Amino acid sequence: MKCLFSGLTDPGLLRSVNQDDYYIDPDGRFFIVADGMGGHAGGQEASRIATESIQLYLLNQWASSEETPKLLENALLQANRAILQDQATHPERSDMGTTAVVVAFRNGESWCAHIGDSRLYRLRGAKLEQITEDHTWVARAMKVGDLTADQARVHPWRHILSKCLGREDVRHIDVQMFEVKASDRLLLCSDGLTEELSDHLIASHLKTIRACDKAAMALVKAAKDNGGRDNITVVIVAVDAQRR
Repeated sequence: MKCLFSGLTDPGLLRSVNQDDYYIDPDGRFFIVADGMGGHAGGQEASRIATESIQLYLLNQWASSEETPKLLENALLQANRAILQDQATHPERSDMGTTAVVVAFRNGESWCAHIGDSRLYRLRGAKLEQITEDHTWVARAMKVGDLTADQARVHPWRHILSKCLGREDVRHIDVQMFEVKASDRLLLCSDGLTEELSDHLIASHLKTIRACDKAAMALVKAAKDNGGRDNITVVIVAVDAQRR
């Protein structure tokens, strides 16, 4: 699948350390965004370990006969084991963890795996759709009708994760196939972006700025202009795009 892509990460305006990480496969086969937590050193280390572990597993197993859903699940589970091993070796990082969202184009199909609240969006025409479902307390409350979307955006528990890498109880990873068409644009991002920008503003930037690198810079700048309270990471993929 032909695509253009670009990624950018920024510490934001209030954090001295960037605990986000991302990776873009140079051949455009897969993309990773991770958002660490657990203190400055812990969060930064957790996201780094996750990104490197997922990358290594996918590179080593890409040509194998393993089905893509299992490939992605195993990659994230391997990352979880790597973080747990680091926790055991460094007790000072015992509370570290990280989110992860991964997109893979393999065997003519598009797949996503995720854990936590880093997101995958798809822009098709003028419509922006969130493909992933956040693993948070507020997302669960919205699903059962206890909170509205507006209430969830400002709820004091909105950052509480129900799942993340770096926990002994991680046994399953959400993996899904999703459709892509020519001219679709995909956005992988940490919550440092979505905390500051509404879906409407995100869609507006993706629609009006066609170059992936410029769109990434514009989204990060807009998030910082709106407060920049957290680290901000974006990866943009333009599917079947024509170079301009």
